[in-house]
Amino acid sequence: MDLVIDLTGAGEKTVLVYRALRAAIVDGRLPNGHRLPPSRSLAADLGVARGSVATAYERLAAEGFLTTRVGSGTFVADVPELRRPRRHPADPLRPRAGWTFQPAPTSGEQPAPRYDLRSGIPDASLFPFDTWRRLVSAELRLRANGPGTYAAPAGHPALRAAIARSLGYGRSVRATADDVLITNGAQHALDLIARVLLRPGDVVAVEEPGYPPARRLFASVGARVASVPVDEDGLVVSALPGNARLVYTTPSHQFPLGGAMSLDRRRELLDWARTRPAAIVEDDYDSEFRFSSRPLEPLYSLDSVGRVLYVGTFSKVLLPGLRLGFVIAPRSLTPALRAAKGLADAFSPPAPQRALAAFMEQGLLARQVRRALKVYGERRRVLRSALEAALGGRASVVPGVAGLHLSLLFAAPRLDVQALARRALARGVAVQPLDAYYRLQRRPGLALGYGAIPVERIPEGVRRLAEALTDTASTGSSPRRPSGTPRASAAGGDGPSRTPGTGG
Repeated sequence: MDLVIDLTGAGEKTVLVYRALRAAIVDGRLPNGHRLPPSRSLAADLGVARGSVATAYERLAAEGFLTTRVGSGTFVADVPELRRPRRHPADPLRPRAGWTFQPAPTSGEQPAPRYDLRSGIPDASLFPFDTWRRLVSAELRLRANGPGTYAAPAGHPALRAAIARSLGYGRSVRATADDVLITNGAQHALDLIARVLLRPGDVVAVEEPGYPPARRLFASVGARVASVPVDEDGLVVSALPGNARLVYTTPSHQFPLGGAMSLDRRRELLDWARTRPAAIVEDDYDSEFRFSSRPLEPLYSLDSVGRVLYVGTFSKVLLPGLRLGFVIAPRSLTPALRAAKGLADAFSPPAPQRALAAFMEQGLLARQVRRALKVYGERRRVLRSALEAALGGRASVVPGVAGLHLSLLFAAPRLDVQALARRALARGVAVQPLDAYYRLQRRPGLALGYGAIPVERIPEGVRRLAEALTDTASTGSSPRRPSGTPRASAAGGDGPSRTPGTGG
């Protein structure tokens, strides 16, 4: 890439080249160790005599800004004391309220602890990297000579068809490829839905407790977010605001408590939506991992009037880093969602989409689910057994039949769970307090994931968690965080996340 520097202004060319290069080094545009072009090449690019550039290089080297390596070239010297921070204007542009960056506890910005019980993190060691590399490489080779055109916003037809077939077989979802829109994960799907359906001031009902990134996303478009309680049958339909424009729910595996919405409650919710112009967003984020009983039919399959949008993701069953998800919507919304996708990012990368389609067509996804289900099932069993043995009557595990985490409720109603999380982290155990998922009534508890922790570490991790619980209950105060120790996963306004960084 050509080096672009400004030579406008009065003075000799040698002086202008010197000043421009010095300014680029001082303000960081030319970083330490950067190799500068040969004097002849730079002179040709700038339209000046080679001697002007050579003289400027010599002067900068004499002042310590550049260093010359025989046979290698001229490089920017490592001289941090000569650099100055970039100056910002006194009155910078400011974002609209609510756009403060809040990193998720599972974003990967901090090293993972030895006993990682954070929720929503799959085991990357289970992912078939060699197979995936082969599929992606094949797509890049096969399509390398194709036309350099932009792809369709809806996604690759082969992947859309594969998703429709898979959901029809495994989840009783009646859909065709035309109904499927490929997204960059579940959070992207929620963003597109919000763009299409919501106007400032619209009421959106979300579960309480529920998924914080969804709540914040709806609020970011100007919606009024209302918390609706959850009981043993799922979202309490009788508590829904009558003027809700959209209802966001996780019926197959309630996040974070873990229960499933009963069939009667599903029908009640659909009846409620049928009598008003309201949409239901069904987030089916990890129901592939089901450990007992057959799953109930999704709301989308029970819907007879076109009120439900079904959102799914491959972040849990494969990897969050693939950034592949989808939304299946009523036909009346499909054109608008495709238009919103086109405006947001034009299209998603075709090669990974086609590779995933091949992965599914060859039966490899089903094989991956079966393999992961066996591993996660054993971890789930060991975690539950260890919790019951170590905590006894001090806590109870919330019944659940699917997913990558268990929820734990404590008997002590005023337990400082944030202090418990900090004490646990000081012992190398990362957990996520349930109160981060609540907005109104808060219950002392934890969401404990088993996707990221090897099964042999679970008993020791639970033992250390029990020690932290004993210390917290006896003192009622939190320890001072040791220097260099990462903050507990409970900290940070972003709340717990099902995927590092982004939504699912």
